[in-house]
Amino acid sequence: MPPGAARKDLVRARQLLAPGELAPLARNGAVRLLEVGCAGAAAFEAAHIDGAAWLDTRLLEAPPLFNKVGDAALLHLLLAHGIGHDSTVIVYGRNPLAAARAAHLMLYAGVLDVRMLDGGFAGWCAAGLPAVAGPGRVPVAAHSFGAPFPGRPDYVTGMAQARQLLARSDAALVSIRTWREFTGATSGYSYIAARGEIPGALWGRAGREGDVNSMSHFQHADGRMLDGDAIAARWRLGGIHPGRHNAFYCGTGWRASLAFFYAWLMGWERISVFDGGWYEWSADPANPVVMNF
Repeated sequence: MPPGAARKDLVRARQLLAPGELAPLARNGAVRLLEVGCAGAAAFEAAHIDGAAWLDTRLLEAPPLFNKVGDAALLHLLLAHGIGHDSTVIVYGRNPLAAARAAHLMLYAGVLDVRMLDGGFAGWCAAGLPAVAGPGRVPVAAHSFGAPFPGRPDYVTGMAQARQLLARSDAALVSIRTWREFTGATSGYSYIAARGEIPGALWGRAGREGDVNSMSHFQHADGRMLDGDAIAARWRLGGIHPGRHNAFYCGTGWRASLAFFYAWLMGWERISVFDGGWYEWSADPANPVVMNF
C-alpha cells in the first residue's frame, strides 16, 4: 500500500497516520506529539519533528525484567507530559517498536485517542518533510488524568493471568519471537540465558527470519505496516483469531506491543500484552519450558 493511501484494511485507520496526515497536526497545541526511544535524546535534539517532545522508554519500564513501571509512576509520567484520558497523543520513533511500547501503555492507561506515525521518523524524512534541532517541546503538566486509572487494565496480562490463559480454550498466549527463539535455538537476548518457549503458546509469525529486531512479517522494509488482512491471514494459519483472547508476548514487550497495536488497529478487541514475556517466564524455575524443534 503506497504511503498516504486510505487504509480500508483497518477498523481504526484514523489512528495510523501517514506523514502527510501528521504534518498539519504536529504544531497543534492540543496534540501531544512524542518521539519515543531508548537513550536517544542526543539524536532527538539533533533532528526531530517540530512540535515533538522526547520520551525515553527507560521511564516506561523498570529493571530488572523491563516490565512496565507501576501504575503510580506511569500516571505521574503521563501527567508530566500533559496527557489526560481525553488527550490526542501521537507517537513516533526511529525504532517503531519503541513507539509501539509507548502506544500500548497509553491505551492501557485509558488515553482515548492514541495514534502512531506509520513508518516513524524515517518515513517522515523520506516524505521530504522538515526536521528541526533543539531540545523539543517543553510539556505543560496536567493536573488530573480525568478518569479512573488505568482505564484498560485488561490490555496488560501478568504472570498469574498468563498461566490461567494457557488453560482456557477461548484464550492463547501468542509468541512474537523469531523462529530460532521459538524453537529454543537461541534466547534472542544477550542478557537472557534461558532458551525455549512457553508450552502451549502459539507462534505469531509466519516466517523464519532470525533477526530479533526484524518485523518483516508485520511491516514493509521501510517500517510501514503491512496490509492488515494479510497479517490476519498469517495469524489464522497459526490458529490465532479474534474470537479468543490473545495475549501477545516476546522477550521484554517491544515486539509484542507492535503486534498488539496492529491487532488493535485491525479491530481485534480481546487482546493484551503479556508484559513479562519470555524474560519473566523463564526466570521462574517453576514454569515449564518446551523446545519446539
